[in-house]
Amino acid sequence: MTQQENSRTLRTITLEEHYAIPALMQEPGHQLKDQAQVAQAHSQESASMKGLLDRLYDLDDHRIAEMDAACIDMQVLSLAAPGTEQLDAHDSLALARDANDLLAMAVKRHPDRFAGFAALPTGVPDAAAEELERTVRTYGFKGALINGHIRGRYLDDPFFWPILERAEALQVPLYLHPTRPPQEVVATSYTGNYAPEVAVALSTVAWGWHIETAAHVLRIILGGAFDRYPRLQLIIGHMGEALPFMLPRIDLKLPRQLTKLDRPLGAYLRENLYYTFSGFNFLPNFLNVLLQVGVDRTMFAADYPYSPMEQAYTFLEQLPVSPADKEKIAHGNAERLLHL
Repeated sequence: MTQQENSRTLRTITLEEHYAIPALMQEPGHQLKDQAQVAQAHSQESASMKGLLDRLYDLDDHRIAEMDAACIDMQVLSLAAPGTEQLDAHDSLALARDANDLLAMAVKRHPDRFAGFAALPTGVPDAAAEELERTVRTYGFKGALINGHIRGRYLDDPFFWPILERAEALQVPLYLHPTRPPQEVVATSYTGNYAPEVAVALSTVAWGWHIETAAHVLRIILGGAFDRYPRLQLIIGHMGEALPFMLPRIDLKLPRQLTKLDRPLGAYLRENLYYTFSGFNFLPNFLNVLLQVGVDRTMFAADYPYSPMEQAYTFLEQLPVSPADKEKIAHGNAERLLHL
């Protein structure tokens, strides 16, 4: 038993924790294999792609042992990026269902340690809404995670709104996770006078993932989705994907006179979104989130297996907040939002 385990009293629930299934390494498209450079740029723990995959595939003893060592009580699990969003309709339907069935079995084996966010065939919105309902009602999943754009299309498009409508009706959140920007954006905005591996990191883990996700959130708001579905809740990671830092400027430069929305833009960012750590264990970023959106909208995440759980727990434990606020961040807000 570690010194942390001996001394800890804080219950912890982490919300951006990933798993994979072998189909992601097979046809169609060798989805995860094609992301090897991205995964390696992202991972701080794994010395090899094999080591990373071993962690992603494991939903039993090894993962739980790592959780115990890091003082993590529960992981809310989601399918690793790029998930289903870049697949065609047929393949995304099959992969989402297979992934959800496998995750449900893991949750059933370890109900006190795991909960689930569904993978959805997002490119087929009506089927995605049905899969969301199936997993929530049959398996007790707590929402769904969507990996960024869907072949260059975004959730502000009413084509995807059956998913948003169903999530609101089921009272479950959607977690909007980054994915690599569309290839044409990578080519024009991220490929430059530097090595290809630098371009990979710039377009993903260092910058592009976060800016792309922030823009996606703003598109959803500006497209009127939250006016149509005002009880819908989104979760985003990485201390808000730079949105809390930009929030005052966004409010100033996108006033209601321009947007024609029901509320100021900042109100949606404070009332329809939750924000997790997910590897951003940096105090200035945390303080900015706390100041801009408040403790009741802030939740814990480690981003396993890409970032060390032990580091995440140590960061959480040392936060300069009251014990009551730390409890909210560590588990209370997640329990309230996800009905855990």
